[in-house]
Amino acid sequence: MKWLLFDFKTANEPWFEQAEAIYKTKINHFVKFETAHLKSNKVGRDQAAIKIKFEEGKILEKLTSDDYIILFDSKGKVTDSVAFSKLVEKVEQSGKKRAVLIIGGAYGISDLIKSKAHQKISLSEMTMNHLVAEVVVLEQLYRAYTILNRIPYHNI
Repeated sequence: MKWLLFDFKTANEPWFEQAEAIYKTKINHFVKFETAHLKSNKVGRDQAAIKIKFEEGKILEKLTSDDYIILFDSKGKVTDSVAFSKLVEKVEQSGKKRAVLIIGGAYGISDLIKSKAHQKISLSEMTMNHLVAEVVVLEQLYRAYTILNRIPYHNI
C-alpha cells in the first residue's frame, strides 16, 4: 500500500520544510509515503466558493476509484492516537492500493470531496495554519505506525 497526503500549501517556511522531510523519512521506514502540495487559485475572500470548487477539481484529478480517503475536517470525528492507529491498520487491511489523506484549503472542502471520504477526522476544535495541520498529520501517521509496530514512542 502507498500513502499520499494532498493539501494546498500556500507558504514556504524553513521550519516546515525541515519537519516535513524528517517525518517523511520516518514514515517511509514503515510504508511508501508521499506528499503532494496542490496549487490553488488566487481569489479574494469574497470568492471562497470559487476557490473551493477549483480545489475540488484539483483533488478529483488526483483520486482513483481504488483509494481509501481520509479527510481532515473540522467537523470530522474527534479521535485519539491509539484509535487513529487502529484506523491505519484497518486501511492497511482494506485491500485498497492507496490511502489518501486530504487537508482542505483555507475555506474548507467541497461536499463532493466530503462524500467521497471513507473517514472524516478532526485534528482539533481549534483553527490552525495549514503547515501546522500537516505537521500534526505527519506526526500522527508516524505515531500510528510506531504503535502498530510496538516501538516505544507512544508512552500512554
